[in-house]
Amino acid sequence: MIRILLVLMLLILSFLSLFVGVKDISIFDIHQLDKDELLVIFVSRIPRMVAVLIAGVGMSISGLIVQQISLNKFVSPTTMGTLDACKMGILFSMILFPGSGMITKMVLSFVIALAASMLFLNISSKIKMRSLIFIPLVGIVFGNILSAISTFFAYKYNLVQNMEGWLIGDFSAIIKGNYEVLYLGIPIVFMSYLYANKFTIVGLGHETATSLGLNAKRVTYLGLGFVAITSTVVVLTAGVIPFLGLIVPNIVSLIFGDNLKKTIGLTALIGAIFLLICDLISRTLIAPYEIPIGLTVSIIGGIIFLVLILKRAKHV
Repeated sequence: MIRILLVLMLLILSFLSLFVGVKDISIFDIHQLDKDELLVIFVSRIPRMVAVLIAGVGMSISGLIVQQISLNKFVSPTTMGTLDACKMGILFSMILFPGSGMITKMVLSFVIALAASMLFLNISSKIKMRSLIFIPLVGIVFGNILSAISTFFAYKYNLVQNMEGWLIGDFSAIIKGNYEVLYLGIPIVFMSYLYANKFTIVGLGHETATSLGLNAKRVTYLGLGFVAITSTVVVLTAGVIPFLGLIVPNIVSLIFGDNLKKTIGLTALIGAIFLLICDLISRTLIAPYEIPIGLTVSIIGGIIFLVLILKRAKHV
């Protein structure tokens, strides 16, 4: 029943998003839209809605995966340096390969994001203090170091303005022809579902997973690969969207448990709904101007994050 309600809510929000924007298109005039209004819907509104859905689903599932394989509910692409590594990869592609296309940026960003994620897991595994909060704090410090390195090279090569375009998530520039790289996130979602049981077993601990005949290290690296690809295509298309992969899996976990096979679909639905709501708020709060969705998600996500920390702390 809950899945049906979430699907209906997702469909309603997706439909409403087609009629929110600078150009006033009434939902009641859908049967008599003129040529310009149809052009706006098909070139701008539908691509933006699809981009929001894919980003919401992809980043939420990415957070769910890394929380399982890291054995920590507060680890996510935001708090393990993955998003900062994506920015670094984009910056280095502009420095090393000036005028490079999207593919070059994507490949270099993916490689650096995957390497940074693996390095973080290696560092966190050597930390003796296994506090629920301490590990993500280490990840935040790690991400800030990567960000500082990126800023240094951005100043050195006069690319600060270029780099700032990737700092805050923003879907306002999404139009037909410049968002299709996000479609790479769709097969990752399906593959994540196929490997959900294995990620769940890894979440029991590497020793337990190994005793059950699973190659825990291989599954862990595969999960990090899924996360790196998803984070890369989202950052390349819309910029950094913080907290999404952190709060949505935690909300789902608190309500529905930790079996990925059962919760991965709910995580995808709630992630898409949450990002759609944030997108609608961003577009209507100071209309006809728009707040970058990264700021909206940061404010709402930051509040929810604090509530989750307090709630989890009571059970530790």
